[in-house]
Amino acid sequence: MTALLAQIGDVETNAIEGVAFRRATLEDAETIARHRRSMFRDIGYHDEVTLESMMEEFLPWVKEKIASGDYLEWLAVTAGGFVVAGAGLWLMDWPAHMVGSGSRRGNILNVYTEPGFRRRGLARCLVEAALHWCKANEIDIVILHASQEGRRLYESLGFQTGNEMRIKL
Repeated sequence: MTALLAQIGDVETNAIEGVAFRRATLEDAETIARHRRSMFRDIGYHDEVTLESMMEEFLPWVKEKIASGDYLEWLAVTAGGFVVAGAGLWLMDWPAHMVGSGSRRGNILNVYTEPGFRRRGLARCLVEAALHWCKANEIDIVILHASQEGRRLYESLGFQTGNEMRIKL
C-alpha cells in the first residue's frame, strides 16, 4: 500500500484507524503550516510571536515549493476529511558530494501527528511513502532533523546520526 501511495499519490485506505492517505496539494498548504506550528510547539517552542512570524514566512515558502514540485507531502485523513498526520519532503539542490550520487537531496520535515492519533503507525507509513518516492526517483540521500520523540522511529527506518554541526548567527 505504501509503495502504491508513493508512486501515484492517490487516495488509499489503510487499516490503521480507517484513515486514508493521499498526497498534499497546494490547497493543503495552510494545514501543513498549522502542523508545522504545532510540531514546534510540541517540542518546546512556546513564544507565540516567534511562532507566528515563522508561520508568516513559511506559508508562502511552502506554497512556492509545492507549486514548483520541490516540496511533496503525504497526508493521513479521516473519513470526515480532517488531516490527522503529515510528512513532508523537500527536494534540495545539492552539489556533487562524496556521499550520494545525485544532484538533489531529500529532506524530510514537518512530520506531525495530531495528539489523539499518535502511536498508531501513521507517521511511519507517511515517512515510508516519502522514502519510497525518493528511491523510485533516484534520490539516494535523505536527511532530517529528529525531535527526541521522533528519534526512535527514524532510527528504526535506518536513519543514522551524522556529523552536522550548527551555529546560529
